[in-house]
Amino acid sequence: MYMTKLTGKKLNMTQLFDANGNVTPVTCVLMDAEFKDAVTAELVGKQVVVWGFSKGRGFAGGMKRYGFKGGPATRGQSTSPRQSGSIGSQTPGRVRKGKKMAGHYGNKRITVKGLKVAGIEQQAATIMVSGPVPGARNSKVNLRLI
Repeated sequence: MYMTKLTGKKLNMTQLFDANGNVTPVTCVLMDAEFKDAVTAELVGKQVVVWGFSKGRGFAGGMKRYGFKGGPATRGQSTSPRQSGSIGSQTPGRVRKGKKMAGHYGNKRITVKGLKVAGIEQQAATIMVSGPVPGARNSKVNLRLI
């Protein structure tokens, strides 16, 4: 099913304009040295699957990590306005697996399917992928042509 696996470095996002003035948001990916010959005009319009590691956000609480609402701002709440609340009850007498609690946030492998190659720059060995590519700038990403 997959044809070719390419690796590169995510650069930044920009926009491409077509002849009608339509705007396509794209992410520029600089190909590694061994894949510079693979950057050809035949890639434009092909679908790709992109994977990389999302931005790491360190240790985060429940409000930032899961979007919890937090406690009330009044009625005696002085020390716990951003806590996530109760974690269970007497039954089953333990914390269940997968409980949404504070912890390490981000820096996980993310796969984005259904993106297309919107353009290329052969001299710079850059592929422009339409849409969001996971990771921070200058992070490693992998592309698979379908």
